[in-house]
Amino acid sequence: MQSEKYSRDNAGQSLKKYILLKQGELAYNHGASKVKQFGCCYELTEPEARIPYVYHCFKINEDEYTPYVAMALNNAKMDQQLKRLVSSSVRMDGLLNISFEDYMSVTLHLPSFIEQKHIADFLTKLDERIAYQERLITSLKKYKRGVIQHIFRRSHGQTESQQWQQVRLGDIFKKVSRRNTDGKIKNVITNSAEYGLIPQRDFFDKDIAIEGNTENYYVIENGDFVYNPRKSITAPYGPFNRYTLKDQGIISPLYTCLVLKVNINPSYLAWYFKSDAWHRYIYDNGSQGVRHDRVSMTDDLLMGIPVIFPDRTTQDSIANALDLVENRLHLAQNKMDLLNMTRKGFMQQLFI
Repeated sequence: MQSEKYSRDNAGQSLKKYILLKQGELAYNHGASKVKQFGCCYELTEPEARIPYVYHCFKINEDEYTPYVAMALNNAKMDQQLKRLVSSSVRMDGLLNISFEDYMSVTLHLPSFIEQKHIADFLTKLDERIAYQERLITSLKKYKRGVIQHIFRRSHGQTESQQWQQVRLGDIFKKVSRRNTDGKIKNVITNSAEYGLIPQRDFFDKDIAIEGNTENYYVIENGDFVYNPRKSITAPYGPFNRYTLKDQGIISPLYTCLVLKVNINPSYLAWYFKSDAWHRYIYDNGSQGVRHDRVSMTDDLLMGIPVIFPDRTTQDSIANALDLVENRLHLAQNKMDLLNMTRKGFMQQLFI
């Protein structure tokens, strides 16, 4: 970036410790973060905003297209230049030691104004499409939660009219006793509140279980259920999921593994345990225990969890309807992943 193309912005009257930034002007935040190790630079799209005075604020020469320059200043290639400018890691105030003059010395390779505009406008449209997809995914998640709550909260009032049955979990499940005693199975599974029962390597990008230290792990098969007492925002009493992969897996003995022993639609039960219909029982009967992040789950407490279900035809209908909602959500998420990969690919190819 050539310094003569840019000037420090003194837009309007500044409040104490703030700079008044106008629409179309830029601010570089040289604070390090996990996502932006060397800070970030963005164009202001609102009419005006007050920006902390420690940010480097400036505007672009009229010969260049501001949205394009803002994108060029905010990509991984720019980080390589900024890394060389950092004289030490982080200052006492949490900011990188990159002065305004240093930032103005970075180099940009800019095409013609018309080409800048075409590229920036295209990427802006792509960003708008990604934002729409994010809203769609949020709406689908909210809709799924609403449908689950409507079905399973309503079910409690129907047991009195004999339309639905209520049993204890121990009446329909038995605990898994299979152990990986010979250590042959290496497919370590984790029980995630958000993603369900998935291979540990897919979740953590590495194997957490130590080689040769899984002899005491439970062996689970397709259709088994696993309860993890670890609390989270999406599973306040721990995730309770069904294993749907075809290959056998092994799972930590800290989890409880169960096999269904009666003729109830397992997909229906999987959705039931994603609801909060059984949470009140744990709240009323459980102990918080020593650790605040785990449910103090005894065998008696677990096996006493109430399970409510209708006739088989209704079970199938509920499971199929919720499966369709889940499939729609997966398709939307896959589309989101594709859009993000597309944007990342364009950014890598354009700003080299």
